[in-house]
Amino acid sequence: MTDHVDVLIVGAGLSGIGAAYHLQQKFPRKRYAILEARESIGGTWDLFRYPGIRSDSDMYTLGYRFRPWLADKAIADGSTILQYVKDTATDNGIDKHIRFGHKVVRTEWSTADARWTVIAERTDTGETVTLTAGFVLNCSGYYRYDEGYTPEFAGRERFAGQIIHPQHWPEGLDYAGKRVVIIGSGATAVTLAPSMAADAEHVTMLQRSPTYIVSMPATDKLANKFRRHLPTRTAYALTRAKNVSFATAIYQLCQRYPEAMKKRIRQMQEGWLPKGYDIDTHFTPSYNPWDQRLCLVPNGDLFRSIRKGEVSIVTDHIDTFTERGLKLKSGEELDADIVITATGLNLLAFGGVQLVVDGQEVELAKTMAYKGMMLSGVPNFAYIVGYTNASWTLKADLVCEYVCRLLDRMDRKGDTWCVPERDPSVDEVPFLDFAAGYVLRSVDSFPKQGSKAPWRLRMNFFRDLVSLRHGSIDESMRFGVAAKRVLTSV
Repeated sequence: MTDHVDVLIVGAGLSGIGAAYHLQQKFPRKRYAILEARESIGGTWDLFRYPGIRSDSDMYTLGYRFRPWLADKAIADGSTILQYVKDTATDNGIDKHIRFGHKVVRTEWSTADARWTVIAERTDTGETVTLTAGFVLNCSGYYRYDEGYTPEFAGRERFAGQIIHPQHWPEGLDYAGKRVVIIGSGATAVTLAPSMAADAEHVTMLQRSPTYIVSMPATDKLANKFRRHLPTRTAYALTRAKNVSFATAIYQLCQRYPEAMKKRIRQMQEGWLPKGYDIDTHFTPSYNPWDQRLCLVPNGDLFRSIRKGEVSIVTDHIDTFTERGLKLKSGEELDADIVITATGLNLLAFGGVQLVVDGQEVELAKTMAYKGMMLSGVPNFAYIVGYTNASWTLKADLVCEYVCRLLDRMDRKGDTWCVPERDPSVDEVPFLDFAAGYVLRSVDSFPKQGSKAPWRLRMNFFRDLVSLRHGSIDESMRFGVAAKRVLTSV
């Protein structure tokens, strides 16, 4: 017999565990399962094992709305975040609903039956497992977890040392006393450089172009003060509101007054870096702040490592690998024992799951995202994609609340399926309006978003708060009943 669940959650990372909590709190009698391709809870926070891995958002907003973050550090290390996710799962019995080693490869929707047939592969045995579900919530994010992005580098086969991608960090890597070159300028590179500097002979961060990098305290003094004087949940809610408001304000200032914000960022960097440091070359991007994500460094750790002479930044293009390291277009040569290609990730929509609706394979690029969480023409299916300009979990919590509202509405009205109906008058725009390289490489294979609500993918928590927590459930949505096949347009 085929297993059947009311709701199937794909992925047991930060989003999937949060989704399960919302679901069982709202619907304690609904049956659900979580299918996780890997053998452990945690998603990103279990996969990445490189030195210094940490959040690049504060944990009062990256943490769940329903579970206060109680650790001292606001910018937390990966192992602490992983434990937070695991504790959430075990404390609420969510771990009992997870089926590990189940990689979802195909989901087939039948309108006549109002259910999904979900096909998964066992990663340990290779056998195929089939389930059915009334609703599917995909929480696999949009990164490809089995393979990071590495450009083609001439001559890499000649290099006598190790070449490592952070996504596949080897256990027990010994870099003590060795010369390390990190290729990249994003969050991974700026995390690795100061973390490795204490043990390595020297670390060089080689970047093709700079990124905006700013420092923030690893601990939130006001949050800790709230915790000393207020009930835990009250303190957490206040800190969360404070930090969301601050992050939103910074983003809006960058968008509206880019020149002023460039000047302010530079002034701060001048205080963090050695006197006379070449900020124009190494810390001044060609784009405006928040056209790509700002990189945060806790307590200025990267800048401190530069001041100490432990980390150097080189801004140049690679000509070729050599036996001893890298030759640059400028003619400079960098000697290295280890080269780390922190060159980014590959995007993969919904974990590569193939969607089929009534026998027709869904071409994602021809669908339109509805409220940043559903797809036109795809019934009883939602997904979680977090913010690019704020903490991922802020959007994840709102999506889960909306899905619960949607399921409740269907239960009350007696409907068995719902599907967003695309408005032909709405113009298409890219799914992620973000200039990062990993987005530009793959965005054409993703769904489109629309030029206006409810098809516009907002990157604004406060607007989504109104729309997803309190807005209309029926807007641009069609509902139906499986047995009678009666369609009710709303």
